[in-house]
Amino acid sequence: MKSKLALVPLTLGGLGIGMTEFVMMGILPDIAHAMHISIPTAGHFISAYALGVVVGAPLLVALTGKLPPKQILALLMGLFALGNGLSVFAPSYGIMLLTRFISGLPHGAFFGVGAVVAGRLATPGKEAQAVSIMFAGLTIANIIGVPIGTYLGHNFSWRIPFVLIVVVALVTVVSVRRLLPDLPAKNTRLQDEFHAFTKLEPWMIIAITVLGNGGFFAWFSYIVPLFTEVAGFSNNAVTFLMVLAGVGMALGNILGGWLTDRMSPLRATTWLLMAMTTALLVIPIAAHHQIPTILMTILTGGLAFSTAAPIQMLMIRAAKGSEMLASSLSQSGFNTGNALGAYLGGLPIAAGLGYTSPELVGAVMVAGGILFCIGLILKRRKQVQQLELVAG
Repeated sequence: MKSKLALVPLTLGGLGIGMTEFVMMGILPDIAHAMHISIPTAGHFISAYALGVVVGAPLLVALTGKLPPKQILALLMGLFALGNGLSVFAPSYGIMLLTRFISGLPHGAFFGVGAVVAGRLATPGKEAQAVSIMFAGLTIANIIGVPIGTYLGHNFSWRIPFVLIVVVALVTVVSVRRLLPDLPAKNTRLQDEFHAFTKLEPWMIIAITVLGNGGFFAWFSYIVPLFTEVAGFSNNAVTFLMVLAGVGMALGNILGGWLTDRMSPLRATTWLLMAMTTALLVIPIAAHHQIPTILMTILTGGLAFSTAAPIQMLMIRAAKGSEMLASSLSQSGFNTGNALGAYLGGLPIAAGLGYTSPELVGAVMVAGGILFCIGLILKRRKQVQQLELVAG
């Protein structure tokens, strides 16, 4: 690695983004109570953020693509600080909806540009580990930032977590300016950036991203009632269990980067998704016992985050010449999966099938991602065979 210190700004950005994305799930009842709206209505704030990610990823990369990466990342974090700062003072449902959308706009672009920057800063053969260091910010958020933000939101004011997020964002801007080396801008035309998406392969990778991450969120969106209603944990134990899930995510993120640098990103993604499908099928059985529930929470959280680095590298390598846009669109895929998994996972609960049913929906979704992996493997084999025929 040229300089691990240079990756600190990317990790800090991941910490801020992870906090704003996941703390909403912990303080949703507090916001609903303060704004005199129902919890399902307050859930629209989560959807508004996800929509901002989906829209902002390609839009902001397209608008800033000709700037040096250092400048892009600083501008994105500045916008992120602005959106969350406005959330601190949001007086009503409508304004909060808008501020959450603004906060989500830089998310995908930051991780997309950051992944490319991390790859450039890495020594050859360790690109995925560098990307996993950036995503470590998300896992730190789930271990430390989100529990602290949830506690402060519950006991003092739901606005305080957003103040903390703004502080992290501003520190990130300063660290980007001071620690990140000056990398040259890519002098490519916008139409050239989109050229990679005239091919089938990037779209198959986006499908893998949506289905793999959607399967995780089918489980994770309803994990609290799974703990309390099925496994029989007290409400006081939930924060500790969520921290354990965050620890699993941190370990899985490291594992994903390590595996990807030792095998191809596609092989790593396929094997990890297969393991995740198995874990989701085991959870409904394990959930009736507390110790197995704890173990499966750590394991499933780890497997879910282990796919972040390989999928990001898979997309970057499949879209030569359009790396920043492709990497950002991968983040759009992750957040589309968030929304889709939460929605589909809730359907069997609404139908009266209980809190162990979303895991089965999640397993089916991840299995769909595996099918796209297999399709991509077969497609690449066919291309190799055709090249060998031409060479022969």
